[in-house]
This record gives sequence, C-alpha cells and structure tokens, in this order.
Amino acid sequence: MAKPLPIRRRWLVALAAMAVAYLMLAYVLLPVLWTHHEHESSLASLPMVTRTGAGIPGDALNVGLVGVKEDVLRAMHEAGWFPADPITLRTSIEIVGSVVLDRPYRDAPVSPLYYNGKKEQLAFEKPDGRSADKRHHVRLWQVLEKGSDGRPVWLGSVTFDRGVGLSHDTGQVTHHIAPDIDAERDLLMRDLQEAGMVQTLFQISGTGPTLLGRNGEGDPYYTDGEIDMASLVVDGVRRTEPPEILPPPPLIALKDRIWHGVRNAVTE
Repeated sequence: MAKPLPIRRRWLVALAAMAVAYLMLAYVLLPVLWTHHEHESSLASLPMVTRTGAGIPGDALNVGLVGVKEDVLRAMHEAGWFPADPITLRTSIEIVGSVVLDRPYRDAPVSPLYYNGKKEQLAFEKPDGRSADKRHHVRLWQVLEKGSDGRPVWLGSVTFDRGVGLSHDTGQVTHHIAPDIDAERDLLMRDLQEAGMVQTLFQISGTGPTLLGRNGEGDPYYTDGEIDMASLVVDGVRRTEPPEILPPPPLIALKDRIWHGVRNAVTE
C-alpha cells in the first residue's frame, strides 16, 4: 500500500496543477474560444497590433472598413473626418503652432505606424476643441485586395489624442492617447452610420480582451479585443435605413458582457 504524500507536498502538487490549469485556460483554451472571423475568414491569420518605426508594438487594431479607396474617402468625408496632411517641415511647424497658440489645424499630420512593414496608407482625424492638441484619429491599411464580398478590406487603429507630452519609452515629444480605445472605435462607427455610409456591421476578433495594454509610446489602454467592421456603401450613395447588423457568436457576446462588467469595476 502506497504511503500518502506529506501535507506540504500535496499542497505543492495541488498548486502546480492549478497553475497548469490556469495557463491552459488563459493562454490556450479561452483565446481559441474567443477567436472568430466567420464574416471575413481571410483575416484570421493576420496580426492585430501595429508597430512603431523601432519595431515596438504600437496601437491595437480595432476598426475595419470594406470598400475601394474612393468609398473610404467619401465615407470618412461624409462622417466629418478630415484626411491628415503628410509630415513635412511646414506641417510640423503648423502643428506646433496649433498646439502652442491654440489655433485650429483640422488636417494635422499623424506620426507613422507600421503594419506588416507598411506605413499607414490613409489617416483621418476629427478635431476635439480648437487646436491639434486633442483629436480623434485613425490610421488605415489595406490588408486584402478582395474580401468575402469581392471588395478591398482595410484594418485600422482609432484612438483619441488627449494631449502632447514626452514618450514614456523614447523621451520624444508625442501625443498621448486616452486608454479607452473601444470608445473611439464606437465613435467612428457611429459617425459613419449617422452619415448613411454603412451597409453592414459585424465584428471579428482583434487582440483579445486586454486590461493592461501599452502602446509604442508607453500609454496604457484597455479593450474588449473586438474589431468593428463596416461594409461601406458604394459610390457614396447614402443609405437611408439603418445598416444590417450581423451578430457575433453567442459565446463572444457572453465574453463581451463579462468583460464590460470587469472593465467597469476596475476602471471605476
């Protein structure tokens, strides 16, 4: 008959088993269960985080648009978002003047981010106040030439610049983002819908639930990890009825409800 394990050893074995179970649940099972790309399966293998020029993980992807470039430009214009100017000596001086002198610059340039080695192909912003100190802005990359409906698919990162300061990582002068990047995602989608520019709305998995994320400047952020996708109207023809909404799988909807409860408890 085998001798029973000493109490201390039994506790160590139990703790080790609990640790293994936690690691399997948190890093293997739940990420698999929370991953869904049923409405745009070709996006399943793509990374969901941008990178800085130094290769540091940057802002998380949280929005997507379906349509040719002209459809994107028309939709963003109708939604009240302005194309960002390229970074030049002139525009760099203008954005400094805008911040220091509190004067408008609705087309102010945005610093570059990279996705799969490519700088953003399109960037738009929506002013918040007079100067370029605070603004909503989004960078977009075309990631598929043809999605499930035969049109190009764009992924993007939309954030809110809450002010200018020094980078936590590099010490360079930069904008700092607000932590609630889901609120920015919701704002852009709402603006596009209210402008009548959206045919269909659906979600795909992004980075996954993240409570203590950090972007390339060291700014904290949190997100439920979903990417809101908007299939845009063609040729800027305004849609008069609400867009069709394709619901996520029940498990994803449950995950989001749990996440929002946890987020609210922590952030409050």
